Amino acid sequence: MSRAQWLAARRELLAREREVTALRDSVNAHRRRLPMVRIDKHYTFAGPGGEVTLRDLFAGSRRLVVQHFMFSPSWDAGCPSCSAACDEISACLLARLRDRDTSFAVISLAPISKIIKYKTWRGWDFSWYSSYGSEFNYDFHATLDRRIAPVSYDFEVPEEILAAGHANDLVDAQIPVEVPGISCFLLHDETVFHTYSACGQVTEKVSAVRDFLELTASGG
Repeated sequence: MSRAQWLAARRELLAREREVTALRDSVNAHRRRLPMVRIDKHYTFAGPGGEVTLRDLFAGSRRLVVQHFMFSPSWDAGCPSCSAACDEISACLLARLRDRDTSFAVISLAPISKIIKYKTWRGWDFSWYSSYGSEFNYDFHATLDRRIAPVSYDFEVPEEILAAGHANDLVDAQIPVEVPGISCFLLHDETVFHTYSACGQVTEKVSAVRDFLELTASGG
């Protein structure tokens, strides 16, 4: 291939790349216009230092990003895929989020004793809390169990999921199913609002500071 042919092909690809960038910017802007939902339920979590509330997780910031980490109370270790993602949560990333008025926390359904043991073994330093005994995981569809709360995955009810032939194991399972995801919250006038949640492919593409910030109410 000649240089001229390569340049023509590259210019064609550049046009497609610009289309993707424009679409991503449009989606991000649409996300920032999503309505917010006031959190009236009093959620509590277990942490290394004792019990904390959802309000406490903001730790002085105005925005909060929660990583829903798959870790069932019956498991002895956390999800391998979630673990691989959390290996990228560095002190530098956390500091840069804090510089942008954003706190980060990981929440799992497993008891805090299991979380501390696994976190220590992995050598992680981010904040990780247990929602064991709380309705948090079920309300935000990070744990699917029809015996406790209506099941919804990717904002679809089981009937819609089954009709489309997608993720049948998530809605047909006879035992609780853990689901990875991200939820974002905003603190305004001492009131906590839920601004965004995602699971599946969206969460798989989140790894950098800008990726996390773009999911929040005011963006990057």
